[in-house]
Amino acid sequence: MGRPFLNFLKVFLPFALILFAIQFYTVSNFVEATLYYSTVSNYAFHILATILIYAILLYINLNFEDKTGFAFMGMGLLKMLAAVLFLLPALLNDEVSIFAQVIAFFVPYFIFLIFETTFAVKLINHNK
Repeated sequence: MGRPFLNFLKVFLPFALILFAIQFYTVSNFVEATLYYSTVSNYAFHILATILIYAILLYINLNFEDKTGFAFMGMGLLKMLAAVLFLLPALLNDEVSIFAQVIAFFVPYFIFLIFETTFAVKLINHNK
């Protein structure tokens, strides 16, 4: 699990830091709405979730190669549930801009999901 995971981190961490810098600059300078979660909190969620999901996928791929696709779909469902639970306090708060918070959270969510999907497909296709 060590080598593929390190290769993933070598690509993922710079990618995540660049996205974080772009969103942090954008939110700091152009968004006037009050947000419940900061950009740091949003990206902490996304980065930790993505690393955890890929580590679990690698483990499953090493031990149960034929179940990697199912594991990816299941982890995606769990990530969506975690995202809803993460955003729930913001959605229930009347003092923040719900639209701005949802956009600030889900734009990187889908970008990270595309990244996860790309690496998961490479992992699944490597087995064939």
